[in-house]
Amino acid sequence: MTALFDVEAPTTSTVVGPRPALVIGGDLSLRCTGIGSAEWTDYIKPKTALRGHPRLAFLMQEIGSFLKAADLVVLEGASFGHGGQGGHEELAGLRIMVQHWLWRREIPYAVVPPSTLKLYFAGHGAASKATMRAAAEQTFGRTFEGPGAADECDAFALAAIGYEWLGRPLASVPDRQRAALAGCQWPDREAVQAR
Repeated sequence: MTALFDVEAPTTSTVVGPRPALVIGGDLSLRCTGIGSAEWTDYIKPKTALRGHPRLAFLMQEIGSFLKAADLVVLEGASFGHGGQGGHEELAGLRIMVQHWLWRREIPYAVVPPSTLKLYFAGHGAASKATMRAAAEQTFGRTFEGPGAADECDAFALAAIGYEWLGRPLASVPDRQRAALAGCQWPDREAVQAR
């Protein structure tokens, strides 16, 4: 039997090598959690009526939906200088719940102190939220607007420090700022690269 048309199989080019790592930053909060990576950011804002266990359950479900595909998650550590804030115990619980959720799924994570993040991203360990947003625009070419802007900016900054640690920086920062990476709790690098 002869074919009516001679059709060649399509050729595809396959890139061989490791796929790019997906680093996701998480600025955990009870009121507005920022989540982000190199190309995107978002925020999770529970209804104000939610409190206690229902709020934690909602946040864990939403946060988990973002983090499940990550190769590395970078979380902001506790801010011990904000003594007047309520909900410290519940926020500490959220941090531990997220870390435990990641551990159970064998997703490597890092914890970055707030002053270390600010030093890396904006050049000053006490940078304000406005200074962080200015650094995002000037150094990283990103702008953040809207109700979750500050939280999304922090999440992006957390992802950026994670990409820097992996040797895939999103922008060039001075050596003095890059030195801030030494102040973080990083996971085993091979565990991240093996994902």
